[in-house]
Amino acid sequence: MNIYLYDGSTEGLFSAIDHVLRHEPDPSAVVLGRREPGLFEEGVVLTTDRERADVLVRRFSSAFPRNAREVMYALFSEKEEIATVLLHYIHMVARHGGQVGAHLTHPVVNEVHLLACKVARELNRMKGLLRFAMLEDGSYLAKMEPDYNIIQPLSSFFTRRLGAQEWFIYDVGRGLVSRWDGSTLQYGALESFHAPALAPEEQEVRRCWKTFFSHIAIPERKNERLQKSCMPMKYWKYLVEKE
Repeated sequence: MNIYLYDGSTEGLFSAIDHVLRHEPDPSAVVLGRREPGLFEEGVVLTTDRERADVLVRRFSSAFPRNAREVMYALFSEKEEIATVLLHYIHMVARHGGQVGAHLTHPVVNEVHLLACKVARELNRMKGLLRFAMLEDGSYLAKMEPDYNIIQPLSSFFTRRLGAQEWFIYDVGRGLVSRWDGSTLQYGALESFHAPALAPEEQEVRRCWKTFFSHIAIPERKNERLQKSCMPMKYWKYLVEKE
């Protein structure tokens, strides 16, 4: 069994997958892992070729769009050993075509499908639960702590939903931030975060919303168990009505 290592980046992953598919006679017997700093490394270290990675992604996405979507969503799960799983999955699709997704009894196909479904489910939830607050400078900020690294597809969604505003989305747990200035979407990382002051209008809107929420509630019909079922408590932290 051959072991290959890549630099941990997305480009490095797809560059490594491209290398294995082109040079290994049996990619299904290959293990692909992230290179970790240390004195000893077991495996062949591959350098990142961004051009080869881009070619692979474009060709795979064009030929098998549904499978490419599952690959990206499974990647966002950040599951350990996901690199090897995606290598084997892409190899299977390349050999047998896009209908390989129907073979859910295969361990690799099943794992990619389940991971993609979990990520897609949380992404859809956050599209409705993410709350933007107006800051003093007129921009908007939304904070979140999702289970999966969904900041890229979520930010892309809000460039269409809130295209006229300037906003930031902050993934607190990962220290990742996206910024939309009305025309360009950028990503970065934060080592520390200081909560900016809210605009007076935002404070008034929050006060009114809490009042409205408390008045429309019917105490006799309160059902926290049902609330937790429809909206897990891990999402309550950034909801104004739960503050």
